Amino acid sequence: MELNEIKLIRKKLNMTQSQLAKLSGVSQSLIAKIEAGKLDPTFSKAKKIFDAISAVSKKNEMTASELMQKKIILCAPLESIRTVINRMKQYGISQLPVMEGNDALGLVSESTILDAILEGKHEKRAEDVMVEAPPIVDRNSNSNLVSELLKFYPVVLVADKGKISGLITKSDILQKVYR
Repeated sequence: MELNEIKLIRKKLNMTQSQLAKLSGVSQSLIAKIEAGKLDPTFSKAKKIFDAISAVSKKNEMTASELMQKKIILCAPLESIRTVINRMKQYGISQLPVMEGNDALGLVSESTILDAILEGKHEKRAEDVMVEAPPIVDRNSNSNLVSELLKFYPVVLVADKGKISGLITKSDILQKVYR
């Protein structure tokens, strides 16, 4: 975070200069001068301001439990591909975690099934076409972590005390952000 970003971030957080000043333990006039580019604060004053912004940002950030879908549609490793495809069609989804008990073994998606077919493989079970299991985050993990993981994985599983309690896709985040 740079000094010239303070005003923009403060406004994104819907804070006044006075509110930021109070939270950071500095004067409102100091905030105004910094935002206007008229003053370069001491390191300790800048740190107080950035710490206050960071604290407010974290309070406003959603957690995995707020983003997740609680209804987990899944499949077992020995389920037939036909059953998996029918389940995907029934629920209008494109991927299913492969679970055995509470263990995530892998992920089956339209893409993995299609890849198997295109390679001339006529696999019969979910375990034959699944890819590695998606990452699992704690229910209190922040939305930034989940968003970063979703850049590399199609789905993120959410655990509560070691038990899978939900899942998050890119679509889930977009629906929460753009209601």
